[in-house]
Amino acid sequence: MPLARWSCAELAPQLIMLGVVASVAASTVWRWLKAERLKPWRYHTWQHPIDPNFLALATPVLRLYEQAIALLKQGLWVVCADEKTSIQAREGLHPPDPASPGEPVHVAPRYKRRGALQLFAALSVADGLVYGCCRERKRFVDFQAFLLEVLVPEALRRGVTLIYLILDNASTHVPKQLEAWLAQQQKAQDWPFAIQVVWLPKYASWLDQIEIWFSILQRKVLTPNHFPDLDALKQRILNFTAHYNRSAGPIKWSYTVIQLVEKFATD
Repeated sequence: MPLARWSCAELAPQLIMLGVVASVAASTVWRWLKAERLKPWRYHTWQHPIDPNFLALATPVLRLYEQAIALLKQGLWVVCADEKTSIQAREGLHPPDPASPGEPVHVAPRYKRRGALQLFAALSVADGLVYGCCRERKRFVDFQAFLLEVLVPEALRRGVTLIYLILDNASTHVPKQLEAWLAQQQKAQDWPFAIQVVWLPKYASWLDQIEIWFSILQRKVLTPNHFPDLDALKQRILNFTAHYNRSAGPIKWSYTVIQLVEKFATD
C-alpha cells in the first residue's frame, strides 16, 4: 500500500484483504490498537549521533551550561550564537481579524512576498539575555559584522575577560577560518578579553540554547506572518528582543553530562 501513515478506516479493509478477519469495523481496529498502545498515524523524528567525537564535543558544552552563572561571576561569559535564516515578510491580502468571543484570530490564506531577512543572534546562557541583528544575506562577512557590531561591544560593556562562544559547524561560521580571524581581531583591536570557540558536534543543533529562543520568536512573533515590508519585520524582531530581555532569565536546561554518558552507554 502506498501509505506512509495509516488510519483505522484504512487498516480495516486491509485486514480483510489479507484474510486476517472476515469482516471488521474501523472502531474495532481502533480498540485493538488502543489495547496495544499502537498509534500508526503518529510519528516522531529522531536522530542517532553519527559524529565519532560526539561525546567529546558535547561534554564541554553541557559543562559550560551547568557552570555558566558561576563562570560569569568570574568574568567568563558563556554565549550561544547562530542564525535564523530566510525569515519571510508576507503581507496578507487582508490584515488578520482579531479574536472575538467564540472565534480565533482569522488570517488571510493569500499573501504577497515582501522579501526575507537573516537574523544573527546570541544568547547569554547565565542570564538569558539575547542580542541580535538582521541582515539581508547569510555569509561569513555578515557573521563577522554581527560579532564586531553586537557581541564585542556587549562584552566590553560587561567587562568580561573571556567569551566561550558556542557554535555549530555551519558554513556561515567558516570553522577553518573563524578562530584565526578572531585571534587577528583581538590583536588588532586590543580587546581586553579572549574568545574561545566551542564547536558543537555535527548535526547537534538541539544542544544550542539559542535554538530554543528561535522557537519562542517563531511562536510569539512570526506566526501568523503579516508584515508589509522588511523594515516592519526587522523592527518587530528587534522590539520583541527588547521586550523579551526585560524579563529574561536563564533557560531551564535539564540535559546533563551524566544523562549523555548514560545514553551512550546504553547505545
